[in-house]
Amino acid sequence: MITCDTSIHTCACQRENHDCKRVVLTGGPGAGKTAVLEIARKNFCEHISILPEAASIIFGGGFLRHETLPAKKAAQRAIFSVQKELERLVEEEKKSAIMLCDRGTLDGLAYWPDDEALYWKELGTTKADEFSRYAAVIHLRTPQLEQGYNHQNPVRIESAIQASEIDEKIAQAWSGHPRRFFVESNSEFLEKVAQTIALIKEELPECCKGHSIQELKNRT
Repeated sequence: MITCDTSIHTCACQRENHDCKRVVLTGGPGAGKTAVLEIARKNFCEHISILPEAASIIFGGGFLRHETLPAKKAAQRAIFSVQKELERLVEEEKKSAIMLCDRGTLDGLAYWPDDEALYWKELGTTKADEFSRYAAVIHLRTPQLEQGYNHQNPVRIESAIQASEIDEKIAQAWSGHPRRFFVESNSEFLEKVAQTIALIKEELPECCKGHSIQELKNRT
């Protein structure tokens, strides 16, 4: 069963109910989202819900991954629907102050094989409406091959060049969001992690900002 991960760390805040704010962690294949989200899951308190990637749920569950136009469109409609339901689940539970989303509903545009207008028409929404869902968007840039791009994720099928192209399409999809932040790739992955965690912490309630990150404690 797919569930939203929450940390075992406790928080000084004793409120049982919260109005949940959505924060997106996005970027092309191999950008490091999985590592950052795992660090967040292990170190942040129970007020932060970590949502799994909808595409991984869909494709990891055996959704047909054909190269035809109908198959590509069907996949993106399915991913969009799962993403919305994951977010709705956390929102309606009212236990989390932040939901940290592994991608958001705009990411589908980077993979949509048809005209953008049809994306919004088929999904019954607008770009402005989807922008309004998310308080902040943190975009981790995909590394080049020499910076450590790899294929360790079993559902990742893109080459380094293809991953870079997708990264640019994702950047275009989120272009115009009023609170978008980029984290560039470099040879020191922990530096990228530290920058990303700092951006995430800025979105947390005051009671949750003091958590130390074990993986970053010994950095000089």
